[in-house]
Amino acid sequence: MKKIISLAVLSLAMLPAAAQDTYENARLLGSDLNGTARYVGMGGALDALGADISTIGTNPAGIGIFRHSTISGSLGIVSQEDAVRFDQTRKTNLSFDQVGFVWANVLDDDDDTYMNFAFNYHKSRNFNQILSAANSLKGASLSKLAYGKSTLDNESQGGYYLEEGDVLEAIKGKDYYLVEGWQNSNPQSERAYTYTQWDHVYTNGLMWDQNNFPATETFKNNFFEATGYDFNRGHKGYIADFDFNFSGNINNRIFLGLTLGIHSVDYLGYSEYQEFLVDSKGQSIGNTVLADERKITGTGVDLKLGAIFRPFEDSPFRFGLSVITPTWYDLKSRNATLLINATDYAATHPGTEKWGWKEFSSGETYEFKYYTPWKFGLSLGHTVDDYLALGAGIEYSDYSTADTRVNDGYDSYGNADSYSDEIMNRNTEQALKSVLTCRVGAEFKPDPSMAVRLGYNYVSPAYNKNGIRDTRLASLGNWYSSTADYTNWEATHRITCGLGYKYENWNFDVAYQYNTTKGTFYPFQPDFTFTDVISSSSVLETNISTPTNVKFNRHQVLFTIGYTF
Repeated sequence: MKKIISLAVLSLAMLPAAAQDTYENARLLGSDLNGTARYVGMGGALDALGADISTIGTNPAGIGIFRHSTISGSLGIVSQEDAVRFDQTRKTNLSFDQVGFVWANVLDDDDDTYMNFAFNYHKSRNFNQILSAANSLKGASLSKLAYGKSTLDNESQGGYYLEEGDVLEAIKGKDYYLVEGWQNSNPQSERAYTYTQWDHVYTNGLMWDQNNFPATETFKNNFFEATGYDFNRGHKGYIADFDFNFSGNINNRIFLGLTLGIHSVDYLGYSEYQEFLVDSKGQSIGNTVLADERKITGTGVDLKLGAIFRPFEDSPFRFGLSVITPTWYDLKSRNATLLINATDYAATHPGTEKWGWKEFSSGETYEFKYYTPWKFGLSLGHTVDDYLALGAGIEYSDYSTADTRVNDGYDSYGNADSYSDEIMNRNTEQALKSVLTCRVGAEFKPDPSMAVRLGYNYVSPAYNKNGIRDTRLASLGNWYSSTADYTNWEATHRITCGLGYKYENWNFDVAYQYNTTKGTFYPFQPDFTFTDVISSSSVLETNISTPTNVKFNRHQVLFTIGYTF
């Protein structure tokens, strides 16, 4: 499908004080199972076993187990199951996943003491995904939600007061104005944080009476009910991790490591949300399409600390501990949003008909900060002679403590000052929860040059089933929001296997991973009740969003080539 809009076609205003909402920011939480083919083939259960460069990002002490220097690179093919290409997002993509090296430096041959240095690049998140959903609405709609919020008249009640703002343009000697959502009816009030970008385009592009604008009559706002919706979004991009590590051991019994991580975010999402509208008699009057493109870029930094212990001198059994600080992100978000009004009432231009424009657009560019939660890991590892390695591990992180922050000016060094968006963070506490990642894996060597690997991951749900993307919150994160949809994803299961072959100093590895997740998609917040006082009918209205079950199943084949020296 050809994209309707592009970021390049809109003039975007730069505003420094901003934040995003819980569901937009949650894209940056967690990580894929990715790295070398050996690491993926064993389900990532190498944190205590070590001697794989991918442990640089989970338990840095694993690098301290290396006894020889090595260099490796990994390339993969990722394919989404049961997906139809949307926009420029393909369901199958090549992915450059990892490249790095370890320099093993002997400090003392007598007691087998090393100090190792390492660098590794790997793709911790692959955003490529196509999400599609369609269902009935039974009289609800996104315009009805916007209308219901306007009946509340006040930001403190979760709504806003609609009134004309700045001059838009003059047509046939008559001025036409943009409608804005204000904190209340006080002339000195400011724009309400509850008045989102999609509220803005629906109000001006569909719901406001342009024929009597300005008008003396009080009834200038209207909503349209819908029989159903159709939604498609294509996600693209990645989070790239650049990890710098130094590690070592004490008497070959205690292994310690430290990693400095730098994260680079490059996300692009494009969606089209279509509603099929009807009049008061239930007759079709056309449709609307909300097209939205959002790009998020920026960098983050964190520290990873790890330790591995061999408690028994004559046993290869070991256990590992790791702590990862929050990733402190500095981010920039840009969006271009367009409402296409294809109803029977759409005007060629303002002033000729009631109820909106054929097209109405909005766009913003803003900077903000986001701090992810702490992570804590515990792992176990054991080997049997030279033919069997067994690993297991758990990682805990409380996603509900993620901190969305608002930029508030700059210090004397040019760094952005910020403060926590407390209202949005309370929504994060309600929508997200603690996540436990469990990893198990095994490697069997029928021959010193051959390896067979198996692994499994379980990632507990990050979203509460009743979590809501609540657009009634008086938060800057809502002000800049340009879409209303959200998905509460359930647990993730990853099944992996792999093969390895070693020839002299070279190793060649291949891994396969199947990743499956189910979720519940909502086109907008699920249940909103209001009294229609604007049209003087005082009718109690409900706006019930119909959820749709969705799934995200992905296949990955990964190849790694390494050289040890």
